[in-house]
Amino acid sequence: MRFNKLDLNLLVALDVLLIEASISRAAERLHMSQSAMSNALARLRDYFDDELLVQVGRRMELTPRAEVLKDTVRDVLLRIDSSVAAKPEFVPAKSDREFRIFVSDFTLATLIPHVLARAHAQGPDIRFSLLPQVLEPTRSLDRAEVDMVVMPSEYCSASHPTEDLFSERFQCVLWRDSRLAQGDLNLERYVAAGHVLTLPPATNASSLEDGLFKRHGLERRIDVTSFSFACAPALVVGTERVATIHSRLARQAARHLPIVVREVPVALGEMRQAMQWHRYRTRDPGIEWLRRVFHDAVRDMDAADSVLLGG
Repeated sequence: MRFNKLDLNLLVALDVLLIEASISRAAERLHMSQSAMSNALARLRDYFDDELLVQVGRRMELTPRAEVLKDTVRDVLLRIDSSVAAKPEFVPAKSDREFRIFVSDFTLATLIPHVLARAHAQGPDIRFSLLPQVLEPTRSLDRAEVDMVVMPSEYCSASHPTEDLFSERFQCVLWRDSRLAQGDLNLERYVAAGHVLTLPPATNASSLEDGLFKRHGLERRIDVTSFSFACAPALVVGTERVATIHSRLARQAARHLPIVVREVPVALGEMRQAMQWHRYRTRDPGIEWLRRVFHDAVRDMDAADSVLLGG
């Protein structure tokens, strides 16, 4: 099929070439030989009258024209995929589709087990690739490299649909035998203590709770930084330190660690956890099903949390 003398099949090759900036990796992704991919690149160079990929030292780089084409080509292919190639229905019991989802380890530890249980009950062959948050998760969503991103709503992109999933507040965890755990944890003792801070992996930004503290003009002494929200409670054991973490994680950890949970002595407000998917896939039956599964899983999570609280 051709459009303005361009073989549209070449757009798929161009998309992967611009993503990988490598003939060999692009050929591997499309299950083509390197010679066939080289031939496709030659035809693309001829059509666009541009080198597109140039050798710089030991690697290839995109030309300015290729940089301009990169997002445009991806957008065209996404529109085709969402409007032409997408299946008109999604039957979970008959599907082996894989969903790629960016999640934090907080979400992985609290909500995702309920998502997987719900999904398995409806479609046991459906697969999930749960990926760690990256520097710009919404950038990967823009390119439809993932099906969904789950993160605080204030970090979501304005370019794609968003649905709130649940709210979460923060609490403090302390080693049960620490001096800090004895008596009230007032603001003075809290600020004077050493803190365990979680910074999301592969980012240069501060954590959400650290940003909330800075809005109050409070500075804490950070003794330990970690990439894992779920492991933060274990890092205070045997120390006089405090970790300020999500309440659901604090309650989970208190079941098996020698820690106590205290209220944060400053009003931090709540975090809204949300899910986001590509705007072109809003009517994808598989994504519609996955969104329903997430909402049902939130109810399951809250019911289990209520039991944990003794309610």
